[in-house]
Amino acid sequence: MGIFKKDPLQIIAFQSYGSNTHFYARGRALEDESIDLESQKIWNLAINAFKRLESDEIANTAIKVKLPNNKIIKAKTDNDGYYIIEETIENLKSLTNTEGWLSFELSYDDVTIKRKITNNNRFPGELLIPSSKAEFGVASDIDDTILHTGVVSTLKWRVIYNSIFKNAKSRLPLEGAAEFYHMLHRGVSGENANPIFYVSHSPWNLYRYLELFLRQHKFPKGPILLRSFKEFRSRKTSDEKPQKQKEILNLLKTYPDLPFILIGDSGEHDADIYIEIAKQFPERIKAIYLRSVKHKKRMLRVKGLLEKYKTTPALLVESSKQAIEHARENRFIK
Repeated sequence: MGIFKKDPLQIIAFQSYGSNTHFYARGRALEDESIDLESQKIWNLAINAFKRLESDEIANTAIKVKLPNNKIIKAKTDNDGYYIIEETIENLKSLTNTEGWLSFELSYDDVTIKRKITNNNRFPGELLIPSSKAEFGVASDIDDTILHTGVVSTLKWRVIYNSIFKNAKSRLPLEGAAEFYHMLHRGVSGENANPIFYVSHSPWNLYRYLELFLRQHKFPKGPILLRSFKEFRSRKTSDEKPQKQKEILNLLKTYPDLPFILIGDSGEHDADIYIEIAKQFPERIKAIYLRSVKHKKRMLRVKGLLEKYKTTPALLVESSKQAIEHARENRFIK
């Protein structure tokens, strides 16, 4: 109708991962609604939460990626504005920094777009290619594993409250979590650069919120792997694996020579998922750490699962200190 001004366009690149020959980038093309992730005002927090969940995607639109060596990769967004770009490219490690991060640039590649595009149509992206010094990878949950969330609260009211009425900077990490993750990242040599992957059931709409939380509380930088809001709302079939499980299995497939440590909590289904993965890859999973949550029935259920499972070291821990002690005894950390 021409009454409302249209927002400019942007491209959000999700931090992803790849290998020396596998370029794998993902993200989403959206309208730029100027979401303020740092505002503390209640009204702004509610509006920003709504904007995150009710995003306006740019569907079926051509985009392109420019690598540091000037190689161009072309792609297209899907019906929900998401893109996944996979290409076989040789010697990608030569384009990474000392931590294994490869930087690239995204842009819209559709001459018919008449809308304003922010950042002069240049959007930064990154993917991680683990260092050759890495001895293992870490796949960690986020909710109630490193971030106080309340996933076991009645009707998940704390999750709803925290997501809407708290900004990322004011959210509290679990005590000692960032220190433990940095120790795992540095490894037993202190210089291993072991990759950390953050895997959550949260929707991609919360990506920038979670990215800011991790950066603000000085967690090691790592790919953040979430799921679409459509998947978040839909029911799985009985034989369908949870998205978190699929992501971890894809990590194991991508890095066949890299063992993993799995970290989660006892609140929902991390124990079931991690034990099933460890049974499938008994030589690849070095340890499982599950943080205790304040829910007696779920705690008892998880303890029962761990008592029956003896193949991989699997610990229910009350604090980061317990996990650090075990990791040090097993020479995962210095």
